[in-house]
Amino acid sequence: MPGYFEAVPGGGAAVALDPVETSILRSLAVQLLEMIGPGDEPVEGEDPLAALFAEGPSEAPADPALARLFPEAYVDPRSEPDAELLAASAEFRRFTENDLRTRKREDALSVVRSLDALAPAAAGAGPGLVLKLDADASRRWLGTLNDLRLTIASRLEITDEDGSDELYSLPDDDPRKPMVMAYLWLGGLQETLVDTLLP
Repeated sequence: MPGYFEAVPGGGAAVALDPVETSILRSLAVQLLEMIGPGDEPVEGEDPLAALFAEGPSEAPADPALARLFPEAYVDPRSEPDAELLAASAEFRRFTENDLRTRKREDALSVVRSLDALAPAAAGAGPGLVLKLDADASRRWLGTLNDLRLTIASRLEITDEDGSDELYSLPDDDPRKPMVMAYLWLGGLQETLVDTLLP
């Protein structure tokens, strides 16, 4: 189990993490939360039902990483944008992005909380801790691992798996090397977590 998820009885997953891995995962999840933003708090005295139907932004985020997390619905980034498709994407974004941001925030918060729950156990434990997730927490972790990989891929300018081969053989003194290592490690975690969710 070291370093990778394994299925556990009852539909969950478990992974052994050392304190450094736990710290890195928590730091990345917190950075993701900061990037996504805190969300809109309901205005004092405002109808909470009205907040459910609040409209979101209609323009794609300027930050390339956020644009990867909240992509255009009907526009292919590799082709010339069509005005009609741009308008349809803007309309779709207006009614869906707030909910998508909320879900991504809740998933990342779930990751942070599950890692924080390991902290008290770490005081009397050895070098590794076992994180156990139920099926719902596993799905939340999977969403956050995917979001973290998309964010790092955006920062490294990885657009597809074929175009990233040169990054895997970077020299140790290249400033991108730690991000590439995190990208690969998160990919291993993500892949093995997917395996635990398959029937």
